[in-house]
Amino acid sequence: MTRVRLSVTERREELLRATVEQIEARGAVAVRIADVASALGVSNALVLYHFSTKEKLVAAAFTYAAEDDLAQLRKLLGRRTTALRRLRAAVRWYAPTGQAKGWRLWIEGWAAALREPALREVTRDLDRQWKAALAEVIAEGVAAGEFACPDPTGTALRLTALLDGLAVQLTSYGGAVPQARAQEWVDEAVARELGLAREALTP
Repeated sequence: MTRVRLSVTERREELLRATVEQIEARGAVAVRIADVASALGVSNALVLYHFSTKEKLVAAAFTYAAEDDLAQLRKLLGRRTTALRRLRAAVRWYAPTGQAKGWRLWIEGWAAALREPALREVTRDLDRQWKAALAEVIAEGVAAGEFACPDPTGTALRLTALLDGLAVQLTSYGGAVPQARAQEWVDEAVARELGLAREALTP
């Protein structure tokens, strides 16, 4: 059967999708160029033509995987409602008890980033974007008088650290923390950081 000829953009996207799938199946460290090529029925040379090294391919795949989540985060934070409601929606969505996907992928990425400089730079940049977006909406809430927070940047860092840590527990050690309890801890942390009563976070 004749293979459809794809544009450069379409081919790169196809390769990135396949790489994400292979990382999820094999892990970021174990995945090989040959695994991606085999999954698509193409040559190793074609993959290397577009990305030159496995490290660049894996780093690009993580960026690709994050784009949907970052777009959803911006959508939630861009709604025409109070800063508190936007922050609450974003945190509940991002939390491992919410609808954000790919936590296993990101845990793989964090582990591989310890030894892969290219991937470390990508994951660090994505992490900065998450924290900056949360810090911005927190600062907007402070300016609007919705809540008190002397350090929006520090609060964003602490909240994401809690969410990331809970993601490891819930993803790697199923049952270690009940999801309902994890959500309670997240709500309590948000309320404490913003100087609010816990009930203020009830939808």
